[in-house]
Amino acid sequence: MAFLVRPYRRFPLCCSVTYSLGLRKGHGTVWNFSLSGWRLSGDLPLRVGETCSLSIHLPDHPSRFVARATVRWVRGQEYGVESMNVEKQTHARLAQYVERLVLQPAESRPVESRFIEEMR
Repeated sequence: MAFLVRPYRRFPLCCSVTYSLGLRKGHGTVWNFSLSGWRLSGDLPLRVGETCSLSIHLPDHPSRFVARATVRWVRGQEYGVESMNVEKQTHARLAQYVERLVLQPAESRPVESRFIEEMR
């Protein structure tokens, strides 16, 4: 496997995601994200090359962000997706969220407690 430098920094995160593939809908968790891609796990199987829409609820943030993404890799029920079509306003809001994460120490970054409880 060739070494690849990512265009954006990735941040560990644990938040809920709903994703759709055609008329099918899946639910899962985003484990890390950047402005260009996300790692998620979920209950609706995806295959490399498929395009899905994503709705993510970021911790301590009032709104959901919706994007279209292409599945780049699959490991069991874990998926790497690359953001493809993100509206300018949504991209700007995600960039603001990332900027906030950059300024926060890792231990003080928000994580949804219900997912932490499920992982114990």
